[in-house]
Amino acid sequence: MPELPEVEVVRRQLEPPLVGRRITDAWAHPSRKFASGVDAVGSEVEALRRRGKYLIAELDCGRDLITHLGMTGRLCFADTPTAARDDLPSPRPADGSAAAVMAPRAVSAADPYVRAWWQLDDDEVLCLHDVRRFGRIAVCDRGDYRDLPTLAAIGPEPLDEGFDAAAFWRASQRSSQRIKTQLLNQRLVAGIGNIYADEALFLACINPSARAISKPRAELLLAALRDVLVASIERGGSTLRDYYSLTGAGDNQKYFVCYGRAGEPCVRCGTELRRRVLDQRSSTWCPACQRR
Repeated sequence: MPELPEVEVVRRQLEPPLVGRRITDAWAHPSRKFASGVDAVGSEVEALRRRGKYLIAELDCGRDLITHLGMTGRLCFADTPTAARDDLPSPRPADGSAAAVMAPRAVSAADPYVRAWWQLDDDEVLCLHDVRRFGRIAVCDRGDYRDLPTLAAIGPEPLDEGFDAAAFWRASQRSSQRIKTQLLNQRLVAGIGNIYADEALFLACINPSARAISKPRAELLLAALRDVLVASIERGGSTLRDYYSLTGAGDNQKYFVCYGRAGEPCVRCGTELRRRVLDQRSSTWCPACQRR
């Protein structure tokens, strides 16, 4: 699933061609997860911001067009505003390889995996392409996120200067959940998923199964989160299978020191990294560097 860095990369790339444009036409899959996308027709995009893993386009009518990419969603510009058709061939080759993700602008709005499109007043067509249909679109009054409970209850942005380690530590003390689980539930801090939780916990030498951390360790963890997030944004995000920005794949996956490296030697001490499932999520850690 695209996490904070991947969504931020998309936001930065999408902001110049989208902000200031008026949505003149739209189509959306009839599922309740996507259908409200057409409610943005007639509005101009005044700003594009990110909250956690959500993209929020502020419209001049006082409403927000919210997009969550889910596991396989990506935003891209298409050639023509044609409604999706079930009779078109799948863009994924028979071998199911990751290379199936099409290059930027290669998507047609008639692609069967396009769940919504918006035509802009400069004739560009922005599409949400989502193979597994885990993404989400919502149009709601500005800031009224009652229909999106995760967004409504989301925690602070880890890259905000006003969010300090003391506040981070105090928030972590309110829960008895494992620290890895706290990072993933979006209430302690926004936008963190499995990749950057594993990477940050490794850098901070904190065991993912710990249920409480000290204030100094919270400071180390917040600093590590910021380091891995900023580095990933600069590298275009992490492309493992489905994530592609508007311009192509990210490179951050080449720099993982923990995530997905179970069975390989720790880059710090050489101990074999381990993997286990914690609260239904896979975790990788070093048993020597990240002792409980």
